[in-house]
Amino acid sequence: MAIHLAAAVLVTGYAIFLFAHVVYSRYLFIRLGRPGTDEIKTSWKKRLKHTAAQMFGHGTLLQDWRSGVMHLVIFYGFIVLQLGAIDLIVQGINTDWHLPLGGVYPAFTLSQEIVVLLVLAAVLYAAFRRYAEKLPRLKKGWGPAIVLLFIGGLMLSILFTLAAKRVWLGEAPSGYPFVSSFIASQFETFGETANGVMFYSGWWAHLLILLAFLVYVPQSKHAHILFAPVNLFIRSVSPHGRLEPVNLEDDDAETFGVSKIEQFTRNQLTDLYACVECGRCTSSCPASGTGKMLSPMHLIIHMRDHLTNKGAAITSRTPWMPAFAFSGNVANRVAAEASAMDGDKTNDTEFTLELLGETVTDQELWACTTCRNCEDQCPVANEHVSFIVDMRRYLVLTEGSLPAEAGRALMNIERQGNPWGLSRQDRARWKDGLGGGDPAPSIQDGKPFEYLFYIGSMGAYDKRCQKITRAFIRIMNRAGISFAVLDNEETNSGDTARRLGNEFLYQELARTNIGIFNKYKVRKIVTIDPHAYNTFKNEYPDFGLGPDVEVYHHSELIASWLKEGRIRPTMKLAERVTYHDSCYLGRYNGIYDAPRDILSAVPGIDLAEMERTGRNSMCCGAGGGRMWMEESEGTRVNVSRTEQALAVKPTIIGTACPYCLTMMSDGTKTLEADDRVRTMDIAEIVEAALE
Repeated sequence: MAIHLAAAVLVTGYAIFLFAHVVYSRYLFIRLGRPGTDEIKTSWKKRLKHTAAQMFGHGTLLQDWRSGVMHLVIFYGFIVLQLGAIDLIVQGINTDWHLPLGGVYPAFTLSQEIVVLLVLAAVLYAAFRRYAEKLPRLKKGWGPAIVLLFIGGLMLSILFTLAAKRVWLGEAPSGYPFVSSFIASQFETFGETANGVMFYSGWWAHLLILLAFLVYVPQSKHAHILFAPVNLFIRSVSPHGRLEPVNLEDDDAETFGVSKIEQFTRNQLTDLYACVECGRCTSSCPASGTGKMLSPMHLIIHMRDHLTNKGAAITSRTPWMPAFAFSGNVANRVAAEASAMDGDKTNDTEFTLELLGETVTDQELWACTTCRNCEDQCPVANEHVSFIVDMRRYLVLTEGSLPAEAGRALMNIERQGNPWGLSRQDRARWKDGLGGGDPAPSIQDGKPFEYLFYIGSMGAYDKRCQKITRAFIRIMNRAGISFAVLDNEETNSGDTARRLGNEFLYQELARTNIGIFNKYKVRKIVTIDPHAYNTFKNEYPDFGLGPDVEVYHHSELIASWLKEGRIRPTMKLAERVTYHDSCYLGRYNGIYDAPRDILSAVPGIDLAEMERTGRNSMCCGAGGGRMWMEESEGTRVNVSRTEQALAVKPTIIGTACPYCLTMMSDGTKTLEADDRVRTMDIAEIVEAALE
């Protein structure tokens, strides 16, 4: 027994040492990043609440309820079984001992065996989902199978060890531990001695599997068990998708943006090890779903491996323990790269594949529409878009490298304040289509106003989107709203420039616009453009927009005016409408109900929801500056989204964004459905229903 105990202590100590080495190594790799700017001390309660809700409530995971329930069973199963593990392991040292639970102990053993069966069922279902049902988003191969075998082996070792112990020690059958009692009845033919050997064999199997699992976890995708709670807690509590400003006045900065893995923040690097590799991000990504190079999951995985390799060489720490068990994998690359350095620490940052161009390709970065569906689906709160925009910033600000069409759009915005390069002096030409009874007062007239109506480049220059502008003006006039417009003094919001990586141009436009708002003492802004709405509301405060300035999207105001009775749509529109959610209105700002409330208030409209709607709505393909770039890979995103809309047989595809309207209109033309299906903004639909 002394040898048995000594061996158990030594093996356990060695496993804990390996585990600690791996976890500390990855901690050091994360510390290579720069400190973040998010202040945790002032928001720890909010963070703790969010972390607890995601960890124990599985809110995001349950968006796919089948895999969510499966994970819940395994998660809570492991928590419940920890007491049973203590009970079993100590009994391997002292068979007369059990947890001091008194008369409750029999019920405890029953609960343990029920949980074991539930976890086994969950493991079998997980294997079915991955290898039989073959969900495309789930990785196959031995990696995921090893974890399932670990968990299944742990559960089976519990039952068989307890069964052998029951026969060996001559314990009477019991209705509480009913599974092990049944197995024990089958083991009786082997005799007490054989069952004693089986007990210790099972006990060692359980201990070794448990320790192997402990060592394997931080070196696999299951590192999320350790890093996901941390990642959930330290994630940004800023508005969704708000980008961190770049300090362009830093005289010590040699480059702007990110070209090396250590230039990301530590919060971002934690994302890499928190990744579950569940594939939810990639399965929801409009770029990936239409045949583009980008896969958000593989983007994270490749950067994680890059961080591990580079971190190992810089810190001279082996990231894989024990090394022999990981032969043939990335450990070999780490060793080769580290030896290539010949101990020269002056070249630490040059030892390996480049982050940009090799680990992550330009093709991947420019495919992103910044729709945030990947982030909204991620159960561990990874923020993929910030990685992509940070690397775009380097390409644009430091290397001057970007797609030609995007470069032209940025140059036009810089020169003329709009992506087409049309004259600044023609920005107010949209007024030509207004009737005499629909005034659009100029702010320069100096008359009092409540709302500044920011038109945006699409609403000002695009012939089709000008109809949205005029429709909303007629609604405001009908509702008796006091407003003004900037006419030719208006310029671009800068959202396109920022998402394309030109932070310099964005900050210049932001400060120009804020100066104009302050000049005219603007206190309320309304816009038909969700992209301008998002950047005004969530990002302009970083550059001096006062907290007393309220920003509205036109859908919010129309919905409130309908409730207040300021406008009353009485004309019946016998139309079947399906509504497409704008990413920057929905996932970025949580506005899902207002547009639907508006459509429901219009007499005669039959509202039909698409398969992907609300939080899981698919992007139209225009975000992230993609509006100004051609698609050369796979299916066009807007065509794929239009197909989803047409599947519910609408007569109108409704939108609340001029970019979305343009993309969906182009989609209906491409699919030759524009003769039977119209695309209309909610403002146009409401205006059509007003007498």
